[in-house]
Amino acid sequence: MFVDKVSVTFRAGNGGDGLVSFRREKFRERGGPNGGDGGHGGHIILRASRNENTLAAFRYRKEVRAENGANGMRQKKHGKSGADTEVSVPVGTVISSDPGQILADLSKDGESVVIAKGGRGGYGNAHFVSSTRQAPQVAELGDRGEVVKATLELKMIADAGIIGLPNAGKSTLLSVISNAKPEVADYPFTTLHPNLGVVDIDQKISLLFADIPGLIEGASKGKGLGDEFLRHVERTSVLVHLIDAYKEDIKTAFKTITQELKDYSIDLSRRPQVVALTKVEGFDKKALDKIISSLKKIVPRGTKVMAISSASGEGVRELLRTVAAEVEKDHRHKATQKLKQRLPVIGLREDDRAWHIKKSGDRFVISGKKIEQFAGRTRFGDFHAQQRLRDIMHKMGITAELNRRGIQPDQTVVIGDPPIGQLEW
Repeated sequence: MFVDKVSVTFRAGNGGDGLVSFRREKFRERGGPNGGDGGHGGHIILRASRNENTLAAFRYRKEVRAENGANGMRQKKHGKSGADTEVSVPVGTVISSDPGQILADLSKDGESVVIAKGGRGGYGNAHFVSSTRQAPQVAELGDRGEVVKATLELKMIADAGIIGLPNAGKSTLLSVISNAKPEVADYPFTTLHPNLGVVDIDQKISLLFADIPGLIEGASKGKGLGDEFLRHVERTSVLVHLIDAYKEDIKTAFKTITQELKDYSIDLSRRPQVVALTKVEGFDKKALDKIISSLKKIVPRGTKVMAISSASGEGVRELLRTVAAEVEKDHRHKATQKLKQRLPVIGLREDDRAWHIKKSGDRFVISGKKIEQFAGRTRFGDFHAQQRLRDIMHKMGITAELNRRGIQPDQTVVIGDPPIGQLEW
């Protein structure tokens, strides 16, 4: 089954907890701290592979997890780090977050991205030994792994996309010019998913053609097969617009598809096109010339209008050469655009150590990336762990600011919004 859009939750591995431990050996009454660090959680990596052509593997796999890191052990033994989870996806997969922000676009074979980072392992008490602190009784919790809810969307990467109303002859043309074997029949909507075919033109150039399933009026709003397949047109350099020469109203057929391209979330109507009348074998030449002349009046300036027959091969070679020239022109244009360097926009970025204090009733809420990280590694309820967090707050200047704002004994300090933990002052 062809699946080109799925929603998946990625859960990276949690970091292992550090250990509070002291040496317990015969004839050594006061052995030093030997609690080891926790292992790091595994990452989740998505890698583009040309061996994959659908997202069907995620149809029933709505959650992908990576291995957690192991906890630290005695004798300063480091916990085992969790194994990374690598998942193969088709080339052309776009990963976006729920709000619609694009996280990655895997458009090349072998290209990869870490979609969810594993948590760092917590330090054991052996890590905190210093000349003034010989017997630390504090260890950190491991960081939680990232949880990313994402949408994976496959957008085929083809040089040319064959579009048109149902039964315009798209699949037939693809089967003639390539080794692709799409389903062909004399009824609408025989193609239920895009087909790809490699086409060699004059033994000089090879282009990838995509047969996009039939669109109808209102497709951009979900009618018929809907806009589910319009996304595959986004990456194509040229659109090969096929129109059945036996249609009663040729102009309306052209305008219908053009309007759907325009109404899509990205205006695709400006994409370079080659318009071809199909099934012209045995068609009266004068009548055909008249149709072509009328079409030329409504197509965008510079758009070529041709006549072909997939059954007899009439005009097919000329069509392919025209498409190859348009693709080459589009590639040159894109290369020129990439050469235009834009000045980088430099903005002020908030320091990771920055923090904010907000009073809510009789509570003080502290937020900030660094202090929230330390809070996440703290065992709340453990006196030594909480004392370490108080020391960190003092060094970061948070304690001084709380005193300036008039904090009183027995008032509560909440760290994080939403809360990660709280301290009684």
